[in-house]
Amino acid sequence: MVFIKHQARIDLDEIVVGLLKWEKATLSVPKVMQYVDDIVDVCYQLDNAVYHYPAKYKNHLEYGSYSYPYKRNKSTTWYIIYNIDTSRNIYVNKIISNYLTTS
Repeated sequence: MVFIKHQARIDLDEIVVGLLKWEKATLSVPKVMQYVDDIVDVCYQLDNAVYHYPAKYKNHLEYGSYSYPYKRNKSTTWYIIYNIDTSRNIYVNKIISNYLTTS
């Protein structure tokens, strides 16, 4: 089972706000909501993943042991950072873009 923790929900809300205020392009509310829904869908599929990628970036490790890279387009990757408990439950702790990822 997948659980999206409070901080990750805040991250999703901030993605909505950021996309709606984005100066490079004007995106409609339905388009922005679909964009975020796509990220959420990826989160809820993590418990079906065959392999879980260990987190490797310093700021990812602050939030979890695993990091799933969701490549949205050629320049944007969203990292879904999570932990897995002994019952194989997944806790999504943070969602961060490649633009904010530091090594």
